[in-house]
Amino acid sequence: MPVPSEYQRATQHFEKFMHDACEASGLATSHMAYNMVVGVLHTFRRRLPIKDALRFANILPPVLRALYVVDWDPDEAILPFQDVATMTREVKALRAEHNFSPDTAIHDVAVALRRNLIESDFDQLLSTLPKGAVEFWQV
Repeated sequence: MPVPSEYQRATQHFEKFMHDACEASGLATSHMAYNMVVGVLHTFRRRLPIKDALRFANILPPVLRALYVVDWDPDEAILPFQDVATMTREVKALRAEHNFSPDTAIHDVAVALRRNLIESDFDQLLSTLPKGAVEFWQV
């Protein structure tokens, strides 16, 4: 079996996603958007039981999947979904001295993610996750 195209073109797909994240957020470079993306992914991950978090990871493109699981402490307490402002502060707290996330970070990453996934599959998965997951990724 040949290497699946999602792995053969992982870098291209990631660069497109980062371009979309920059465009949605108004950030100038992918370096500026990187902490925003990781912060949003980790903020979401902290709100899911491990089984659900892994099901979510499986729908992500390979490089985003890696960013989603990096530095994961499976013993970390599961947090409740909160208002957007509170969760955005959590996004901005990741490497705060190098974090350029706008107040719209969660929405902006959701826009970029939806541009790079099959939306119907994404929405179907979200509908099976705990209350708050659908709202987190709304655009």
